Amino acid sequence: MPRPRTPLLSTGRIVETALSLVDAEGLAAVSTRRLAAELGVSGPSLYNHFRSRDQLLEAVADSVSAQVDLSMFEAGAPWRDALRDWALSYRSALRRHPNIVPVLARGPGRRPAALRLADAVYGAMVEAGWPPAHATSIGALMRYFIMGSALGSFAGGFVGDESAYDPADYPHLGQAHLLAGRQEEIDERAFETGLRALLDGLERQYGELRGATGTSGDAAAPRAADAAGAAGAAGAAE
Repeated sequence: MPRPRTPLLSTGRIVETALSLVDAEGLAAVSTRRLAAELGVSGPSLYNHFRSRDQLLEAVADSVSAQVDLSMFEAGAPWRDALRDWALSYRSALRRHPNIVPVLARGPGRRPAALRLADAVYGAMVEAGWPPAHATSIGALMRYFIMGSALGSFAGGFVGDESAYDPADYPHLGQAHLLAGRQEEIDERAFETGLRALLDGLERQYGELRGATGTSGDAAAPRAADAAGAAGAAGAAE
Protein backbone atom coordinates (compact mmCIF):
# COMPACT_ATOMS: atom_id res chain seq x y z
CA MET A 1 0.00 0.00 0.00
CA PRO A 2 1.22 3.53 -0.75
CA ARG A 3 2.22 5.69 2.20
CA PRO A 4 -0.40 8.25 3.31
CA ARG A 5 0.27 11.74 2.06
CA THR A 6 -0.21 13.14 5.57
CA PRO A 7 1.62 11.37 8.42
CA LEU A 8 -0.73 9.69 10.86
CA LEU A 9 1.21 11.06 13.79
CA SER A 10 2.99 14.34 14.40
CA THR A 11 4.38 16.16 17.40
CA GLY A 12 1.77 18.88 17.02
CA ARG A 13 -1.10 16.39 16.88
CA ILE A 14 0.16 14.59 19.97
CA VAL A 15 0.47 17.84 21.94
CA GLU A 16 -2.95 19.04 20.84
CA THR A 17 -4.59 15.77 21.83
CA ALA A 18 -2.78 15.67 25.17
CA LEU A 19 -3.85 19.23 25.94
CA SER A 20 -7.46 18.31 25.20
CA LEU A 21 -7.17 15.44 27.67
CA VAL A 22 -5.62 17.69 30.31
CA ASP A 23 -8.35 20.31 29.83
CA ALA A 24 -11.13 17.75 30.07
CA GLU A 25 -9.87 15.41 32.77
CA GLY A 26 -6.68 16.77 34.32
CA LEU A 27 -3.03 15.74 34.23
CA ALA A 28 -3.69 12.22 35.44
CA ALA A 29 -5.59 11.45 32.22
CA VAL A 30 -2.41 11.66 30.16
CA SER A 31 -0.86 8.22 29.79
CA THR A 32 0.74 6.41 26.87
CA ARG A 33 -2.14 3.97 26.63
CA ARG A 34 -4.86 6.62 26.80
CA LEU A 35 -3.13 8.95 24.38
CA ALA A 36 -2.46 6.17 21.88
CA ALA A 37 -6.13 5.20 22.01
CA GLU A 38 -7.23 8.79 21.40
CA LEU A 39 -4.86 9.09 18.45
CA GLY A 40 -5.64 5.66 17.04
CA VAL A 41 -2.01 4.52 17.05
CA SER A 42 0.13 2.03 18.93
CA GLY A 43 1.67 3.15 22.20
CA PRO A 44 5.31 2.61 21.20
CA SER A 45 4.91 5.00 18.24
CA LEU A 46 4.55 7.88 20.68
CA TYR A 47 8.13 7.36 21.84
CA ASN A 48 9.35 8.40 18.40
CA HIS A 49 8.23 11.92 19.37
CA PHE A 50 8.51 12.04 23.18
CA ARG A 51 10.83 9.98 25.33
CA SER A 52 8.68 10.26 28.44
CA ARG A 53 5.37 11.50 29.82
CA ASP A 54 7.16 14.39 31.55
CA GLN A 55 8.67 15.52 28.26
CA LEU A 56 5.23 15.45 26.66
CA LEU A 57 3.69 17.48 29.48
CA GLU A 58 6.49 20.02 29.15
CA ALA A 59 5.57 20.40 25.46
CA VAL A 60 1.88 20.72 26.34
CA ALA A 61 2.69 23.43 28.88
CA ASP A 62 4.82 25.26 26.34
CA SER A 63 1.97 25.23 23.84
CA VAL A 64 -0.07 27.18 26.40
CA SER A 65 2.79 29.64 27.00
CA ALA A 66 2.85 30.21 23.24
CA GLN A 67 -0.74 31.51 23.46
CA VAL A 68 0.35 34.50 25.57
CA ASP A 69 0.51 37.77 23.62
CA LEU A 70 3.96 39.40 23.62
CA SER A 71 3.28 42.01 20.94
CA MET A 72 3.07 44.85 23.46
CA PHE A 73 6.74 44.33 24.30
CA GLU A 74 7.74 44.04 20.65
CA ALA A 75 5.89 47.29 19.90
CA GLY A 76 7.78 49.13 22.65
CA ALA A 77 4.71 50.05 24.71
CA PRO A 78 5.36 51.93 28.01
CA TRP A 79 6.42 49.39 30.58
CA ARG A 80 3.30 49.72 32.77
CA ASP A 81 0.91 49.35 29.84
CA ALA A 82 2.91 46.42 28.53
CA LEU A 83 2.92 44.60 31.87
CA ARG A 84 -0.82 45.14 32.29
CA ASP A 85 -1.76 43.92 28.83
CA TRP A 86 0.63 40.97 29.06
CA ALA A 87 -0.75 39.97 32.47
CA LEU A 88 -4.29 39.99 31.10
CA SER A 89 -3.28 37.86 28.13
CA TYR A 90 -1.34 35.45 30.34
CA ARG A 91 -4.24 35.01 32.73
CA SER A 92 -6.62 34.52 29.84
CA ALA A 93 -4.47 31.65 28.52
CA LEU A 94 -4.32 30.05 31.96
CA ARG A 95 -8.07 30.38 32.42
CA ARG A 96 -8.57 28.42 29.21
CA HIS A 97 -6.23 25.67 30.42
CA PRO A 98 -6.18 25.72 34.26
CA ASN A 99 -5.22 22.06 34.65
CA ILE A 100 -1.79 22.61 33.10
CA VAL A 101 -0.86 25.35 35.60
CA PRO A 102 1.01 22.97 37.98
CA VAL A 103 3.40 22.11 35.14
CA LEU A 104 3.82 25.73 34.13
CA ALA A 105 4.51 26.65 37.75
CA ARG A 106 7.73 24.62 37.69
CA GLY A 107 9.35 27.42 35.71
CA PRO A 108 10.40 27.77 32.08
CA GLY A 109 13.22 25.22 32.17
CA ARG A 110 14.14 24.60 28.53
CA ARG A 111 10.71 25.35 27.06
CA PRO A 112 11.16 27.72 24.08
CA ALA A 113 7.88 29.67 24.33
CA ALA A 114 8.23 30.09 28.09
CA LEU A 115 11.80 31.30 27.67
CA ARG A 116 10.71 33.81 25.01
CA LEU A 117 8.09 35.05 27.44
CA ALA A 118 10.62 35.50 30.25
CA ASP A 119 13.08 37.15 27.87
CA ALA A 120 10.46 39.61 26.60
CA VAL A 121 9.42 40.73 30.07
CA TYR A 122 12.94 41.04 31.43
CA GLY A 123 14.22 42.80 28.32
CA ALA A 124 11.38 45.31 28.29
CA MET A 125 11.90 46.19 31.94
CA VAL A 126 15.65 46.71 31.50
CA GLU A 127 15.09 48.81 28.38
CA ALA A 128 12.61 50.95 30.34
CA GLY A 129 15.34 51.75 32.86
CA TRP A 130 14.74 49.20 35.60
CA PRO A 131 17.99 47.84 37.08
CA PRO A 132 18.53 44.18 36.11
CA ALA A 133 17.92 42.89 39.64
CA HIS A 134 14.60 44.76 39.80
CA ALA A 135 13.64 43.52 36.33
CA THR A 136 14.17 39.94 37.51
CA SER A 137 12.06 40.56 40.61
CA ILE A 138 9.27 42.08 38.53
CA GLY A 139 9.15 39.05 36.26
CA ALA A 140 8.99 36.75 39.28
CA LEU A 141 6.39 38.89 41.05
CA MET A 142 4.07 39.01 38.07
CA ARG A 143 4.43 35.27 37.51
CA TYR A 144 3.55 34.52 41.15
CA PHE A 145 0.49 36.75 40.95
CA ILE A 146 -0.82 35.45 37.63
CA MET A 147 -0.13 31.79 38.38
CA GLY A 148 -1.72 32.11 41.82
CA SER A 149 -4.86 33.60 40.35
CA ALA A 150 -5.21 30.59 38.05
CA LEU A 151 -4.67 27.88 40.66
CA GLY A 152 -8.13 28.24 42.14
CA SER A 153 -11.16 30.42 42.68
CA PHE A 154 -11.61 32.41 45.88
CA ALA A 155 -15.34 32.82 45.33
CA GLY A 156 -15.73 29.22 44.22
CA GLY A 157 -14.26 28.05 47.50
CA PHE A 158 -17.47 28.88 49.39
CA VAL A 159 -20.54 26.64 49.39
CA GLY A 160 -24.02 27.81 48.48
CA ASP A 161 -25.52 26.62 51.76
CA GLU A 162 -26.39 29.58 53.98
CA SER A 163 -26.40 27.39 57.09
CA ALA A 164 -22.68 26.72 56.65
CA TYR A 165 -21.91 30.25 57.82
CA ASP A 166 -23.61 30.62 61.16
CA PRO A 167 -23.38 34.30 62.24
CA ALA A 168 -22.59 33.11 65.76
CA ASP A 169 -19.36 31.60 64.46
CA TYR A 170 -18.67 33.82 61.44
CA PRO A 171 -20.26 37.23 62.07
CA HIS A 172 -18.88 38.75 58.86
CA LEU A 173 -19.74 35.93 56.44
CA GLY A 174 -23.50 36.35 56.31
CA GLN A 175 -23.44 36.66 52.51
CA ALA A 176 -20.66 34.15 51.85
CA HIS A 177 -23.09 31.57 50.49
CA LEU A 178 -23.77 33.93 47.56
CA LEU A 179 -20.14 34.13 46.42
CA ALA A 180 -20.00 30.93 44.40
CA GLY A 181 -22.91 32.14 42.26
CA ARG A 182 -20.89 35.22 41.29
CA GLN A 183 -17.57 33.42 40.95
CA GLU A 184 -16.42 34.82 37.61
CA GLU A 185 -17.36 38.43 38.45
CA ILE A 186 -15.72 38.36 41.88
CA ASP A 187 -12.54 36.61 40.77
CA GLU A 188 -12.18 38.93 37.78
CA ARG A 189 -12.58 42.02 39.95
CA ALA A 190 -10.09 40.65 42.46
CA PHE A 191 -7.53 40.14 39.71
CA GLU A 192 -8.04 43.67 38.38
CA THR A 193 -7.71 45.10 41.90
CA GLY A 194 -4.52 43.18 42.59
CA LEU A 195 -3.00 43.97 39.21
CA ARG A 196 -3.66 47.68 39.61
CA ALA A 197 -2.18 47.63 43.12
CA LEU A 198 0.96 45.85 41.88
CA LEU A 199 1.42 48.29 39.02
CA ASP A 200 0.83 51.32 41.26
CA GLY A 201 3.46 50.04 43.68
CA LEU A 202 5.93 49.36 40.89
CA GLU A 203 5.34 52.78 39.43
CA ARG A 204 6.17 54.40 42.76
CA GLN A 205 9.38 52.38 42.99
CA TYR A 206 10.23 53.29 39.43
CA GLY A 207 9.84 56.98 40.19
CA GLU A 208 12.02 56.67 43.28
CA LEU A 209 14.73 54.85 41.33
CA ARG A 210 14.68 57.34 38.47
CA GLY A 211 14.70 60.24 40.90
CA ALA A 212 17.66 58.80 42.76
CA THR A 213 19.63 58.54 39.52
CA GLY A 214 18.54 61.93 38.22
CA THR A 215 16.92 60.52 35.07
CA SER A 216 13.46 60.82 33.62
CA GLY A 217 11.29 57.90 32.57
CA ASP A 218 7.94 56.86 31.20
CA ALA A 219 6.36 56.06 34.56
CA ALA A 220 3.76 58.82 34.40
CA ALA A 221 2.69 58.21 30.82
CA PRO A 222 0.50 55.15 31.37
CA ARG A 223 -1.63 56.69 34.14
CA ALA A 224 -4.44 58.03 31.97
CA ALA A 225 -4.65 54.90 29.87
CA ASP A 226 -4.64 52.68 32.94
CA ALA A 227 -7.44 54.64 34.62
CA ALA A 228 -9.59 54.29 31.51
CA GLY A 229 -8.70 50.66 30.89
CA ALA A 230 -9.05 49.25 34.38
CA ALA A 231 -12.85 49.01 34.22
CA GLY A 232 -12.67 47.10 30.94
CA ALA A 233 -9.86 44.77 31.87
CA ALA A 234 -12.15 41.75 31.97
CA GLY A 235 -13.21 42.28 28.39
CA ALA A 236 -9.65 42.85 27.25
CA ALA A 237 -8.62 39.47 28.63
CA GLU A 238 -10.99 37.53 26.43
